[in-house]
Amino acid sequence: MTEEEILNKEEEEILDDQKNQKEETEQEKQDGQDAPESEEPAEEQDPLAAAQAEIEVLKDKYLRSVAEFDNYRKRTLKEKAELILNGGEKAVAAILPVIDDMERAIENGVKTDDPAVLREGMELICHKMMKALEGLGVKKIDTDGADFNTDLHEAVAMVPGMGDDKKGKVIDCLQTGYLLNDKVIRHAKVAVGQ
Repeated sequence: MTEEEILNKEEEEILDDQKNQKEETEQEKQDGQDAPESEEPAEEQDPLAAAQAEIEVLKDKYLRSVAEFDNYRKRTLKEKAELILNGGEKAVAAILPVIDDMERAIENGVKTDDPAVLREGMELICHKMMKALEGLGVKKIDTDGADFNTDLHEAVAMVPGMGDDKKGKVIDCLQTGYLLNDKVIRHAKVAVGQ
């Protein structure tokens, strides 16, 4: 069963539930109208009958609340399924122009043998890719002269004899780390002074 069929089936169940509730409510209203009016005033009614009437009212409210919550749950499940299916749409749309530039660079790379031109093209594409990622909330973790921080950095090497001013500082970045909306998605792999 596809996601669309599942969602259609859930919508049908929601509509059926709402229809059944409406019919029950209308039936209860008709039953209340068909009942003969009691000859006694409302104040002198039997306490048991008054309690049962109150129970019916509360039961109706409870059933409506349960149905409303069930409809809410089904609606949120549908929205969640849709988000899962189409959640990466924004990221893909941001990256597609970069892929177009790469394809053009590959086509034009055959026409030239000048490595400086190819290098400049690759730098422009890389810059455009970083701009697209920044638009999605991705940032590089700064490591130039930074203090070693286990929340942002992963030490892959310790470099001895760098002096007291370089102790506990990042000496070299071996792999760039990235943040997505201030959450680390890849730690920066660094060499740290000892």
